[in-house]
Amino acid sequence: MAYEELARKILDNVGGKENINSVTHCITRLRFKLKDENKANTELLKNMDGVVTVMKSGGQYQVVIGNHVPDVYAQVLEEGNLSGESSSADADGPKGSLFDRFIDLISGIFQPVLGVLAASGMIKGFNALFIALGVMTETSGTYQILNATGDALFYFFPIILGYTAAKKLNLAPFIGMTIGAALVYPGIAGLAGGEPLYMLFEGTILESPVALEFLGIPVMLPIAGYGTTVIPVILGVFFASKVEKLMKKVIPDVVKLFIVPFTTLLIVIPATFIVIGPIATWMGNLIGAATLAVYGLSPMLAGLLIGGFWQIFVIFGLHWGLVPVAFNNLATLGYDPILATTFIASFAQTGVIIGVLLKTKEKKLKTLSIPAIISGLFGVTEPAIYGISLPLVKPFVISVIGGALGGAVLGALNVSGYTVGGLGVFGYTNFLNPAEPGLGMVPWIVLISIAGLIFGAVVTYIVGFGTLFEENEVATAQGVEADTNVEGAIIQANGETYIEKEVLASVMEGNVVSLSEVKDEAFSSGAMGKGIAIEPLDGRVVSPVTGTVSALFPTHHAIGIKSDEGVEVLIHIGMDTVQLDGKGFTAHVKVGDQIGVGQLLIECDLDVIRDAGFSTITPVIVTNSDEYLDVVTTDETAVKSADHLMTVVI
Repeated sequence: MAYEELARKILDNVGGKENINSVTHCITRLRFKLKDENKANTELLKNMDGVVTVMKSGGQYQVVIGNHVPDVYAQVLEEGNLSGESSSADADGPKGSLFDRFIDLISGIFQPVLGVLAASGMIKGFNALFIALGVMTETSGTYQILNATGDALFYFFPIILGYTAAKKLNLAPFIGMTIGAALVYPGIAGLAGGEPLYMLFEGTILESPVALEFLGIPVMLPIAGYGTTVIPVILGVFFASKVEKLMKKVIPDVVKLFIVPFTTLLIVIPATFIVIGPIATWMGNLIGAATLAVYGLSPMLAGLLIGGFWQIFVIFGLHWGLVPVAFNNLATLGYDPILATTFIASFAQTGVIIGVLLKTKEKKLKTLSIPAIISGLFGVTEPAIYGISLPLVKPFVISVIGGALGGAVLGALNVSGYTVGGLGVFGYTNFLNPAEPGLGMVPWIVLISIAGLIFGAVVTYIVGFGTLFEENEVATAQGVEADTNVEGAIIQANGETYIEKEVLASVMEGNVVSLSEVKDEAFSSGAMGKGIAIEPLDGRVVSPVTGTVSALFPTHHAIGIKSDEGVEVLIHIGMDTVQLDGKGFTAHVKVGDQIGVGQLLIECDLDVIRDAGFSTITPVIVTNSDEYLDVVTTDETAVKSADHLMTVVI
């Protein structure tokens, strides 16, 4: 399938390539860092064929595509002539809170390696399965080659993370890789776990063996070495990014090419071994001990909470905060019970989509459900979440409950994972303990995942849900029955039959006012057209439709829009506010701009309007309403932005 058109539309609606600081992707999402997210047409993107939804989290503008995101990503890079890597311009982008920046950093470091990481874990898992089933022995050449294939990434993980962290932190990538390589250098790594010169902090939780000295300064190495750790190299690269920046300022241009990396490496690598590495090791030990202590208080409760909230974490990208904890547990303990408790969540989510498929009468929803189920069985649940269960609400809630119950059972059984590998049905091998013969807990985990699948399907089928495509929610809200045909929604009211032309969303948050109550005869008489008015509670004016800005008064107090369906809308902010000559009004669009539903058009200062003695009541008029049978307005007394406001019928 060609993705040129989709890529072009995505680029256009994130504000153009000039609005992009960087773009990466994970399993299902394009992750943009935009200079100004207000320039993106979020609602238009959400409704675009080929796009599942749009999320904003951790300072990232995430366009959820689905399983074919690598192809779309490659096309986006080609169409936009982008590198796909963070640029120095990132500093101009949105920073967000410290927590958002931490999540963005962690996700940016791990996302590029996610596919190979999962593949390597799967190979290790299948190799362990072959040993457990007696298919091969550890001395066979086949086992050794497969073991090297699966273990290579984990053995040299600091080098890989040195590269991705350097790219994320704007450090020269080969400096980051060299820092990681030093941490796993055989001559030093071989000293870890050996006979120490002496011990520091003996008898405490910080007890550390001194393996060697650097200029008389003790160098402490963790017993297992730095091969499978993640915190030391990330902190080392972070420190290096600051040192390199300083060196570039003080070193003359003529010798920067080799003196900058020379001084950076000479400062950072010894500091990483002497200070950063030990501190990171202590941090890791404390984090591991803390997570296990919490888990130890009640494994069932921990599993209930983590398993239940996992999908919510995924939606907001917060799951990346648990990834370093899991890697730390694997490095320091050899196993991880934390991520293990999330394993059933994907099966519960897939189960609810099976229930939707069996229950729904909507052909389009059935069509969407089948690929979502297949994807979910392999652990990729974003298409199911964003495309089906979350919009339907009830199925998503049921999947959260299923994930919580599954996590509680896994916690009660003290299930742990021994590698980070495949997802969904490919994830069973993650639970094979290489130190023990046989399948261990895997048969139980298979049964529990099947139970999660059945739970989601059965409960969804029994509880039911609304419709995703064929119910006209606007008409239903007004007590009007609705159905569809190929032309649009058929609205039946008061014994009459109408066909919906277009639904207009609310342009502001506020109280609904009938046009007849507006103290301006041009509006109240209907001379300008049919419509409704809003007494606003805030000054944000957003688009009610997808279309084009057809007019914008120089004073920015009024704006005209023509929808893609031909409906012409006038939004007039306040009464007589033209006299303010633009004071208190800020326009975010211009004539000719393509706009989407919910896109910010104008911001106004309501206090400025009131202080000048003018009314803030804002009429929203369909100026070509005489071309249609009727304009049906909402019965609600208060609306929020994007709530239903009017329906144009023919």
